[in-house]
Amino acid sequence: MRRSAPWMAVCAGVSMALVAGAYAPAAHVEAQPPAPPYRWQLPHGFPEPVVPPDNPMSTAKVALGRHLFYDTRLSGNGTFSCASCHEQSRAFADALPQAVGSTGEVHPRGSMSLANVAYSPALTWANPLMSTLEKQALVPMFGEEPVELGLSGEERAMLARVRAEPRYQALFAAAFPGQRDAVSLDHIVKAMASFQRTLISGRSPYDAYKQGRRTAISASARRGEALFFSEKTECFHCHGGFNFTGTVNYVGKGFVEVEFHNTGLYNIDGQGGYPAPNTGVHAVSHDLQDMGKFKAPTLRNIAVTAPYMHDGSISTLEAVIEHYNAGGRTIQRGPHAGVGADSPLKSEFLKAMDLTPQEKRDLVAFLRSLTDSTFLRDPRFSNPWRSTR
Repeated sequence: MRRSAPWMAVCAGVSMALVAGAYAPAAHVEAQPPAPPYRWQLPHGFPEPVVPPDNPMSTAKVALGRHLFYDTRLSGNGTFSCASCHEQSRAFADALPQAVGSTGEVHPRGSMSLANVAYSPALTWANPLMSTLEKQALVPMFGEEPVELGLSGEERAMLARVRAEPRYQALFAAAFPGQRDAVSLDHIVKAMASFQRTLISGRSPYDAYKQGRRTAISASARRGEALFFSEKTECFHCHGGFNFTGTVNYVGKGFVEVEFHNTGLYNIDGQGGYPAPNTGVHAVSHDLQDMGKFKAPTLRNIAVTAPYMHDGSISTLEAVIEHYNAGGRTIQRGPHAGVGADSPLKSEFLKAMDLTPQEKRDLVAFLRSLTDSTFLRDPRFSNPWRSTR
């Protein structure tokens, strides 16, 4: 649920037992009436997310997915769950610069926030081929480079663990009625995807301000907003719209943007090079023009998702502002030394801004106003096992 390797490499890491049948839908026993339509509880001004036709939303499916998301049975050694790297209090990201999997392996990239992931037509930091939550779930579960949940070769044992948990008998039956054995990998990934689509955040102080409560944010944050949406900073080009990102999709959207950007974070060879294996979309496309291109994450709740950038190499919002103010990062020495501002591959929107100290503080105040504290403690998204383990 974090990041991706090229899809073919992922498929190679999934065992033949999985391909042969564990992912097949469970057999139907009898027809059942369809579940009532799911009722979205969307923030003001938020459109309805797109839902795959073969995985319609239901309250029962979301409830099952919530249990699975927090369940350590879904790791090979029983120590990790999806929530281990996606903590609610951190907007479903974590505090590590680079994620650590269930076996202790340190990963190349950090855990992305799952806030508003329902609106993302491209998942993970840099894989344009990963477009649905259902498919993406297989990467942390069965991927081997890097090992995340560590289920490669363990899918049948994992299913047996899930079947043995009494609570799941009712949860699976309600979510997928009328089937002889509702516990299947197909249903697990569909339920988890359904739960993740409900992780919608849009009730920050800034949202209250936009709805008319002028005192909801400080004067500094209001000045920061004006800067953010100005041509002086050009932040809004990559972090625009209701979700403060350029890559979004929703019901009724005419054209789906899928955007990745080189922000001049590295320039290790004077030609815009990024250190392997974090070469961005280039690692998938092998096109040198894609070197260093990564997804612009949502800025909602950005204040609680430090450290920043794909590899966690910038520790504070203030340092992020300094990076963009310079038009690219300069690394003075070491294997990654280089002047990012001189990269020939960086985005056209990235330029030196010459911000004053007060303007920098105002931008940070604006970014902090995007924190949705209600979302960070909403009981609908919390660990349902906490009282029983």
